[in-house]
Formats: sequence, structure tokens, C-alpha cells
Amino acid sequence: MSTQIEKSQILGRWRIVEWVQRYDDGREKHPFGRDPQGFIQYDTDRMFCFVCSAGRVPLGGTQWSVPEGDKARAYETCFAYSGTYEIAGDEVLHKVDLSLNPNWVGTTQRRRVVLRGGRLVISARMEPDTPEARTAELIWQR
Repeated sequence: MSTQIEKSQILGRWRIVEWVQRYDDGREKHPFGRDPQGFIQYDTDRMFCFVCSAGRVPLGGTQWSVPEGDKARAYETCFAYSGTYEIAGDEVLHKVDLSLNPNWVGTTQRRRVVLRGGRLVISARMEPDTPEARTAELIWQR
């Protein structure tokens, strides 16, 4: 049963508590470890999400002069995007206009939203009908 989410219920800044991906084959992964860092913020008309792994290794120089492998590691341990959003029943639709992942710009990221015990639980079904099919669940707390 879906529950209508009101914008007023999600407004503000939420810090990430957990990010887990549950695969249909039973695997479970934590993309940024068991102690991810970051937040999601909903203003009246825009949202912003920034998440990274705890204990990221500093770059060995400026962002322009480090080896490509170091840049790739920095990208693999950080996730950020922003845009406008709207509520549709028990979902929030993130309309992405800026993203660390350029493939997301111009897309709408559809997420199921549940408020559970003072926490905001945002989930998405990913890569259905493939061997990598999974549900990603991000848990946030004020």
C-alpha cells in the first residue's frame, strides 16, 4: 500500500545513515562502506545530494596534476547531483540538472520514499531483468 508523501515531510537536510544494495540473487553490498558520509537536502523547489566514502585517500597533488588512477578512485568514492523535484504519491522525482555523473543530467530519477521511525528511506529499483538486478536503499536521518 502506498502512502502519499507531503513535501513538508521531507524539507530540510538529512544525513546519510546507510546505503545498501540488495541484489535479487541474495547479495548485499554497501557501495561506500558501512559508514558513508553526506547528506540530501530538500528546499522548497530544489534538491541536492552529496555522498562519499568515509576515510577517502587525499589526492597526491592538485586535482589537475594527479595520476588518472587517483582521479578515478576519487570519482568512485563520491556521488553528487542536484535538480528540481516533485512528489508523486509515495515517490519523489529528482529532475537532474547537475551531476558528477554526466549521464544523469537531463534525466528524472524516480525514488520511492518512506518515513520510518524519524528516518527518510529512499529506494530505487535498478537494472531489472539483468543479473545485476537490485534495490538500492538509502537511509537518512535529520
